[in-house]
Amino acid sequence: MSQIRRQSIISSLMVYFGFSLGFLNTYLFTRDGGFTKEQYGLTGIFIAIATLMYSFANLGMPSYIAKFYPYYNANLDKKRNDILTWALLISLAGFCLVAISGVYFKDTIIRKFGQNSPELVAYYYWIFPFGLGLTLYSILESYAWQLKKSVLTNFLREVQFRLFTTILIILTFAGLLAKFDMFIKVYSFTYLGIALILLIYLIAKGYIHLTFTVSIISKKFFKKILTLVSFVFGGSLVFAIASVFDSILIASVVKNGLAEVAVYTLAQNIASLIQAPQRGIISSSIGALSEAWKDKDMVRINRIYKQSSINQLIFAVGMFSLIWLNFTDAVFTFHMQKGYIDAQWVFFFIGLMRIVDMGTGVNSQIIATSTRWRFEFFTGIILLLVTLPLNYILTKYYFGIIGPAIANLFSFTLYNTIRYCFLQKKFNLQPFTKQTLYTILLGLGSFYICHLLFNSIHGFAGLFARSIAFIALYAAGTVSLKLSSDVLPIWNTLVKKVGIKKGA
Repeated sequence: MSQIRRQSIISSLMVYFGFSLGFLNTYLFTRDGGFTKEQYGLTGIFIAIATLMYSFANLGMPSYIAKFYPYYNANLDKKRNDILTWALLISLAGFCLVAISGVYFKDTIIRKFGQNSPELVAYYYWIFPFGLGLTLYSILESYAWQLKKSVLTNFLREVQFRLFTTILIILTFAGLLAKFDMFIKVYSFTYLGIALILLIYLIAKGYIHLTFTVSIISKKFFKKILTLVSFVFGGSLVFAIASVFDSILIASVVKNGLAEVAVYTLAQNIASLIQAPQRGIISSSIGALSEAWKDKDMVRINRIYKQSSINQLIFAVGMFSLIWLNFTDAVFTFHMQKGYIDAQWVFFFIGLMRIVDMGTGVNSQIIATSTRWRFEFFTGIILLLVTLPLNYILTKYYFGIIGPAIANLFSFTLYNTIRYCFLQKKFNLQPFTKQTLYTILLGLGSFYICHLLFNSIHGFAGLFARSIAFIALYAAGTVSLKLSSDVLPIWNTLVKKVGIKKGA
């Protein structure tokens, strides 16, 4: 657990630094005198559609790498390890099919989005290099996770990608990129940029030896690999559709679609602060889970499950409460464009969804790396069957852009409940302890104390007072209640380092 803890902490810090860049980018996109809502919304829809492209194109290769890499690594030398070769080739072939389909169905896209989101139609083909870059990077990232390089991959995805965006925004403001037209075209190559950086690193370190000779492991496990990728690909695909359907739906059916997507994207980006530790924990634990299943080490799997749940919940509850305390005041204090205040309640429901998803731990990764990985497909189907119609009905007929947020909260709660029950019944695994309840109560108590004390103070003074008070209360409660066994070692290390500094 010490290695997982260390990589999770470093990755989470890396992710939060990246998110601070993302927050800067969001501010630059949304402030008065910056980009229009339609332009900001277009960047959000680029990410949504590229994610969908990657989900179709990868053909289950990340799961193939996650599940079978330990077998390849244990039985083959580096030069005969062909797992990455097939993963890259199959994913590239998958993306070619996606690109051909995208060209073939362009007229349908124009009919669906032309009226409410004409900017999307105008830059339709520029989404393809963006999607290709995301596909290549994600495959290389999955391979790098198995090499215990999660810190590097999180840096590239969370920091470097956003840094590229920051540079493009600054160049636009400086007049070096004279028009948004040039901005979005260069932006479409940013994922290809970080994919190239990761590829060069892996080659330079000797981690990549592409070979087109089919290894004995590929032959031995071929049927199992085919079965795995078929089911897991289907499950991950429907999950991805359910995850990005909201933004695409808004762009299609809501008047001034991209402007409303911009509001929704703002709420999503702010809510992603809640989710930041999840990425680090997943990337650092998936290799350990693969090895634990291979060794049939249920004690280790149970420990990872519980620790991932409480660690993520502590972060999620604290971050949600901190943002909700300051949301309205922050919009006005930072002089964001009129209309972005509408993101408040979108954030509320998305934020609750993130808490539910993170509080249930790495259940998806445990199932995907187990012998019961087929279940991931079936839960994905259930999620899709619930999410799509509920999103459509609540968005078009009832709540507008708040509709998808409400629909996703309900759908993902049901989705995680089913997976929780499955792991408990099949493997006697469940992530919750009394610390789970204590964490929620601590978050509620700290929130209401700070709300009552500082609600009448506005501007930067109010933001500062509420934030400092909440962090102090919540952190003190977390340490005092011993909510996580990973918290105390970190706290003791900090105290020791401060003590050394004081002694010096």
